[in-house]
Amino acid sequence: MTDVTLKINGETRSAAVPPETTLLKMLRENFNLTGAKLGCDVGDCGACTVIVDGMSVNSCLMLAAQLEGREVLTIEGLATPDRLHPIQKSFEDCASLQCGFCGPGVIMSSKALLDANPNPSVAEIRDALAGNLCRCTGYTKMIEAVQESAKAMRGRKSERVA
Repeated sequence: MTDVTLKINGETRSAAVPPETTLLKMLRENFNLTGAKLGCDVGDCGACTVIVDGMSVNSCLMLAAQLEGREVLTIEGLATPDRLHPIQKSFEDCASLQCGFCGPGVIMSSKALLDANPNPSVAEIRDALAGNLCRCTGYTKMIEAVQESAKAMRGRKSERVA
């Protein structure tokens, strides 16, 4: 067994897992964080996307042991019990998702993009979402949601400054 201590959604957590355990499996089985989904299990679909130290990653490809001392943000860490994160709200308002299976991964990829680039171009949004596959809907509404999210998040920052 490998002991892993990391910060998940702002809280320090520990688990003893077999060395071959992926981050995705640890999140789902050890911490009951089931927002990240097992889709392809080879890093092609993006359903398992989470943010590690500010970068979006496919959690099905990362070993849990690689997370020692690092920070992970999952979809469960975005909202509060009484308020959606602006990205989640924009995706809802733009009707950007249908079945929801890909949704957490798409939203986490969008979050990583907007954290790094608060005013992305359409090409930059397409590039950031390229690792996320969706079978239910087109990507046009997702791109619109990211653009709306960027506006909303810039608006929140200017409110704090004023």
